[in-house]
Amino acid sequence: MRSLYNYIIFTEERYNNKKDLKGKELILNTEITERDFHFVNRIAKVISVPINIKTPVQKGDDVIIHHNVFRRWFDARGNERNSGSFVTENTYTVYHDQIFGYKQKGKWKSLPDFCFVEPVKQDSKWSVLSEKELVGELVYSNDYLKSLGISVGDIVGFTPASEYEFNIEGKKLYRIKSNDVNIKYGQTQENN
Repeated sequence: MRSLYNYIIFTEERYNNKKDLKGKELILNTEITERDFHFVNRIAKVISVPINIKTPVQKGDDVIIHHNVFRRWFDARGNERNSGSFVTENTYTVYHDQIFGYKQKGKWKSLPDFCFVEPVKQDSKWSVLSEKELVGELVYSNDYLKSLGISVGDIVGFTPASEYEFNIEGKKLYRIKSNDVNIKYGQTQENN
């Protein structure tokens, strides 16, 4: 099964809302509202790639996707609905702009328009924030940023409201559009 313009993806769980506590399962969220997006799974496996789109993503790759792909919602009449991407309970179709990164041979990579940045811990004792605002370490890059001299490990600044939070392999990362990266501060101390 292949689509002309969409990826076909698979997931075992549409939500990441369970936590194991001493052998017992705790469900963290049971509601379906505009606030549940933090608990929606954002990782899927590619079943097939589009026929008419050239892509580095291959069948079998894991992909980082938009949270609305798996999300359920209520319509105006209060009926529970699946997203427009729904095919079966575990199979979905997604457009190319709903995929932000992919994992091949055990290594995550960003798609051309996106990068992933890890927030930097706040070092000011006067701040009430635990992380610096609009600053992070580049974790997954792309060719565009490399052409600008921005490399993995660099500390970068980005525009307000451009960060979109993900949990990738237990690490909090922001997905940022490449053109929203607006300054390179240098490298982390470990990379110097």
